[in-house]
Amino acid sequence: MKTAVLGISGYTGLLLLRILHEHPNIESIIPVTSSHIGEDIRSIDHGLSDTILDKLKLTEGRLVSIDDAAGFKPDVVFAALPHLKSAKLLEPFFGKSIVIDLSADFRIKDPSVFKKAYGEKPPREDLLPETVYGLCEWNREKIKHTDIIANPGCYPTATLLPLLPLLKEKLISGTIITNAISGISGGGKKAVLNLLYVERSENASAYLPGKSHRHQPEIEAEIKSIDKSSDILFTPHLVPLKRGITVSTCADIRSSDKKGISDSRLKDIYESYYGYSPFIRIRGTDIPETRDVWGTNRCDIGWRIEKGKILLFSVIDNLIKGASGQAVQNMNIRVGFNESAGLRINGEV
Repeated sequence: MKTAVLGISGYTGLLLLRILHEHPNIESIIPVTSSHIGEDIRSIDHGLSDTILDKLKLTEGRLVSIDDAAGFKPDVVFAALPHLKSAKLLEPFFGKSIVIDLSADFRIKDPSVFKKAYGEKPPREDLLPETVYGLCEWNREKIKHTDIIANPGCYPTATLLPLLPLLKEKLISGTIITNAISGISGGGKKAVLNLLYVERSENASAYLPGKSHRHQPEIEAEIKSIDKSSDILFTPHLVPLKRGITVSTCADIRSSDKKGISDSRLKDIYESYYGYSPFIRIRGTDIPETRDVWGTNRCDIGWRIEKGKILLFSVIDNLIKGASGQAVQNMNIRVGFNESAGLRINGEV
């Protein structure tokens, strides 16, 4: 199968390249760029083995333009491009290839909510009805039947996976309070003052709290699709880690269920939703850590019950399950490959 990767210069694009290189079902990769056309791919990522050239024969190991990539008629296109630009640059592929977009351009169905978060209307509002939100474990069946997949953000992935089953079972209600901690790579591969080593080392801080962060409307839209009466206050924090996200969420147990909630009941609920999902590990009252999932496509979920509230804990690798890995998982589901193909389940030592 032929795949194209747009936006090869960022962390997500480079990781997509590495995952697809080792994917057993991918025959060809077409690396796409706007700024390094004609350059050898190994000059962009010195960590690549020469064996990647076996899958780059179509481009002779070099980066190509979007128009050149369209000429190769890829079966699947991954777009690791900036918000508000991705949908426009993907134009040559709509209706011809399966498109998996890692920007926010297709994640929010309500144009007014999107404009509030990103300052402009969705660039391809006309395609939103055809798009499926690619939270793999939640929308698996819908993903199988769409040609435009909106890969979720990293914070929403880690936040929603533990929350949605409890909302669906009507166990929690009201305003949900979430605090998330991210490594520096979550800010992308760019020269920004507050992401510099000297600024982040020995330093931790919250930013864009409550309803200020761009991912908050994305999270809230998915919550309200299940329970319109619930909303969320989301506060992210930046800490001096290279990668990883840990999320702690506090939610009120519905008054009618407070006496009936137990660890065993929560375990049964999560197993009923995720027991067959290769990339969800249900940890119970064991609190997961980011190092448990570093380099994997897993989300580990734990919990505690305290005085009428449920405390949820989840961790992911923001660059894998939060971006490139989930994109490949979406591809696997959509085209009928083994869902785990090319993706790591076990963490590194």
